[in-house]
Amino acid sequence: MIPFLGIISFILLASILTGLVRVLRASRPVERMLAAQLFGTTAVAIILILSRMMEMPALLDVAMVFALLAAVTLVAYVVLAGRKVS
Repeated sequence: MIPFLGIISFILLASILTGLVRVLRASRPVERMLAAQLFGTTAVAIILILSRMMEMPALLDVAMVFALLAAVTLVAYVVLAGRKVS
């Protein structure tokens, strides 16, 4: 089971690298924000896998905080982008 989780972690890291390329080449701020959301979601997934692999249930709390921060960041971006349009 642990080698399988390690392989999934590397696939998720590859996902972060592709998101980084998207951040660097994006022409619009919205595309950059979506890539940042990808980072947050992938980070949560990796932390959950590490929690399982290392048998550290405290990492579940860390993953929850990361998920909440990603959601708050998205809401803040939408509010700020809405103000600039008006």
